[in-house]
Amino acid sequence: MHELSIAVSLVEVGCEELERQAGTRVEALHVRIGPLSGVVPGSLLTAFELAAEGTPIQGARLAIEETSVRVLCPACSEERSIESLRSFRCSDCGTPTPEIVGGRELELVSLEISGEPVEC
Repeated sequence: MHELSIAVSLVEVGCEELERQAGTRVEALHVRIGPLSGVVPGSLLTAFELAAEGTPIQGARLAIEETSVRVLCPACSEERSIESLRSFRCSDCGTPTPEIVGGRELELVSLEISGEPVEC
């Protein structure tokens, strides 16, 4: 389960930021995940809770934004979402679309930090 190693990395980033901003608390970590990233959002949520346990960011919320797969249609010359992971075709004209431009995301977008200190 590689979600656990991802969760541990997220916890490390959150703890590093707390060190930089003494006297604050991490309320939430906002993550963007695409369907082609290989990450299962529910598994990442569970792994994050386990990884955060006993750390200064315990109790922080992991907010996941799931993105769609986007392709560049060679016929329309436009970026489009696909309707199914089983068929990489333009959702507008139906042309096969081999160029993926989005959907592989796995990125920490932001941290929500409050001025309330962490109680250890």
